Parts: sequence; C-alpha cells; structure tokens
Amino acid sequence: MNPQGGRWAAETVLALAPDAASRKAGSKLAAPGPWSGAGTRPEEGGGAVWGECSGSGSTPYRTVVDLSGEGGPGFNCSCPSRKFPCKHALGLLLLWASCEAAVPVARDAPPGWAEQWLDRRQQRAERAAAGPGAAAPTAPAAPADEEAARRRGERRAARIAAGVTELEQRLTDLLRGGLAAAEGAGYGQWDETAARMVDAQAPGLASRVRELASLRGAGADRAGRLLEECALLHTLNQGWLRLGELPGPLAATVRSRVGLTTDAAALLASGPLVRDHWLVLAQRDSDDGRLTTRRIWLHGRGSGRMAVLLSYGAAGRAPELSLPVGLSIDADLVYYPAARPLRAALGTRHAPPVESPGPPPGGGVEAALSAYGEALRDDPWLETWPVVLEGVIPVPPPPPSEAGGWQLADAEGESALEVDPRHRDGHALWQLTAISAGTPITVFAEYGHDGVRPLSTWAPEPVPL
Repeated sequence: MNPQGGRWAAETVLALAPDAASRKAGSKLAAPGPWSGAGTRPEEGGGAVWGECSGSGSTPYRTVVDLSGEGGPGFNCSCPSRKFPCKHALGLLLLWASCEAAVPVARDAPPGWAEQWLDRRQQRAERAAAGPGAAAPTAPAAPADEEAARRRGERRAARIAAGVTELEQRLTDLLRGGLAAAEGAGYGQWDETAARMVDAQAPGLASRVRELASLRGAGADRAGRLLEECALLHTLNQGWLRLGELPGPLAATVRSRVGLTTDAAALLASGPLVRDHWLVLAQRDSDDGRLTTRRIWLHGRGSGRMAVLLSYGAAGRAPELSLPVGLSIDADLVYYPAARPLRAALGTRHAPPVESPGPPPGGGVEAALSAYGEALRDDPWLETWPVVLEGVIPVPPPPPSEAGGWQLADAEGESALEVDPRHRDGHALWQLTAISAGTPITVFAEYGHDGVRPLSTWAPEPVPL
C-alpha cells in the first residue's frame, strides 16, 4: 500500500466501505467487464479516478473519485444509492488498485462530466481554505451586524427558555399522575411536546422527548428507564434556566445538549488548534430517514486524545467527509467547547494519510468503566464514550435456555462488558470472534450505560465491524 502516491492496496479501499454489504457488492464490480472509459490521473495532477459502469438500465452509471481531497477521498456517482461510497465507487477503486491496464493513466483531461465535478469540488475546497482566515482582516463584521446577531441570539434564548418552562410543567404533570399513567398515553402527546420544542428552536430537547416516547413498553425495566430519562431531561432544563450560574465548560455542554451549535468555520478561525498524527479508528453512518450522519473516530498519537468528527448528508445525499480507517493523518483539529471535549472540526491536513504503526494504547474492562465514569461526571447526558479495549475476547451468548448475551471479556475471564443489545450485529460479532479465535485482541468500541458497541479491531490490520 502506498497512500502517499501510486495505487492503493485493496484493504485500504475496503476500509472506506460503509458496511459489509457494500464491501461485498463493490468487490463484485472490481472486474473490467462492466466498466468503460475508466482512467486515472496521478496525485501530482490532483489524483482522481473515473469510469462508467453498466447496470440494469440503458445508461451507465458515471462514477468519479477525488483522491486528493483535504477531508479525505471524495465520491460522486449517478446511481441512486444512499450509501457513501456506493458499490460503484468501491468497485472502481478496487479495479484501479489491482489492474493498471483496466484503469490506465489518462493522457488527456478527464471526461467533461468528471472534470466538472472535480473542478467544483476544488473550488469549494479553495473557498473553505480562504474563507474564515482571509475574510477576517479584509471584511470585519460591522457593528450593526454584530448587534443584529446579538438580538437574534437573545430572541432564540427567550424562545428556548419558554420551551424549557413548558417542558418542566409537562414533566411535573407526568410525575404527579404517576409513571403508570404514562403507559396508557399515546405517542401523540409526546409528538406534540417534541414539536413544541422544535418550535422553541431546541432540537436537542425535542430529541430527548422522542426518546421518552420510545421507552413506552420497552421491557420490564421501562418504568426505571422512564424515570431516568425524566431526571436527565429535568437536569438539562434546570441547567438552561440557570445557565449564567454554571462554569463555562458546563454551560457550553448544556448549550450543545439543548441544540445550540457552533459554526465550524468560526470555530476553526478562533479556537485553539491541536495538531497531531490522528489515527482513524472507525467510521460509521446512521440514517434516520431525513438525515445521514457520519461519525469518524480519531486518536491522537502525541496527545493521546480521542476525537469524533461529524458529517451530514440531507435529502438522500451521503456525507462528503470520508477518511480511510487504519491510516494516520497529520492534521489540525479544533474541539467544540464542552466540559468533556470530544467532538471536533477538521482543519488543515498537512500531509496525505500514512500507515499507522499500530493500534493506540488501550486498557482492560476496568479501564473502560473508569473512562466512561469520568466522562459521565463532566457530562451527565452523555450516552457513550470511546474506549480502546486491550486483551479482550469476544464471548458468544449462552444457549437459549440461559439468560445473557454477547460479551467482551478480559483474558482471565474475571470481568466482562455486555454488548449493547441495540447493536448486536450478528455478522460483525461472529466476524470478531473469528478474528480472535479465542485469543485476546484489541478492540475499539463505544461504551455506555446500555453496554459496549465494538466498531473495529486489529488482526493485525484494522478491521471495521
């Protein structure tokens, strides 16, 4: 593999796949048969790969990949897939990686449809690079604009406060009537309350209200879970109503949990940069039907800090940011303000991705429990925290006649973490078991109150799950 120039290894390409199904489908297209007009240009010319893939329709799918983007490879395909990259992009990259004759270096410019997309992507990258830093000295914000922004902020804060007050009354009525009464209530009441929070411009509160609705009839412990969620929501409401009394980092956490966001460009222009060699630990997409959210987890070799990058795609469009799992990037990050910073914005990338010397240092089960507990102390609304589990063995569930589920146990078998039942992907967990073969392995995962969710492992190469 040569991520700094030349053609990639197949493992690097497959690490970009959003799921196992995409890896399998892309591998089937890694042959010259369905492709026509395929070509590539080298890195020094702005690395790119393109081609047309015949499908079930009369018109072939046009696929182009930008290999030299600052935020990682960029993908574009005329197919209707909502996965990113799609199977055509994966198949084209696999063909490019394995067969130079099928995807030769082009003597001329890319075809017009590919060149237009590459030019637009380059222009966006140049505007982003020049935007915040270049605009500040030449076009400072006018006092009138600052005053208008301040007034807008005050009006939104007032709307959120009114929504919080209404939500507090709703929780009071719920507890006064008893949690048992909530079991007989329909979803309509919660949907209406969530809609009111959206009207109050507090999407974070709306999301937590919908979580309350989903707990109705959620098993034997539903009353306890419902009480826990009500308590957390009440704590968040009180935090907003007393925002001025909170320490700065905790106040920032409350703002973000309620739904106030910081503009990434402004953050990169003003926040402290953390430059490091960031190992790309995992990448995972989630889709709620309206928005596709991509999470990319990173670990800084020098700082030892964890970070997560978020990228969004709306209206069926996949997020554009994609980083190769298992490689390391020399880049600047800026963390969003929080009592326990984790989410970050990606700044300048100083070099192409390179191979990582190995997995980051990790710990056992007790270390994971401690890390999550410390993070929860600073952010009580936290659901999960990233952990690197070293020397653990995946343990399949017992026979149906016995209670229990999947676990990640330490080598001695003295302690174990339950796998989150909401994320028990049987294929991925059996794959993890096959990689382990009964021997201790290193696993990157998210750990929270519902259990652990494995995301990738090293065997000895990183394997996304």
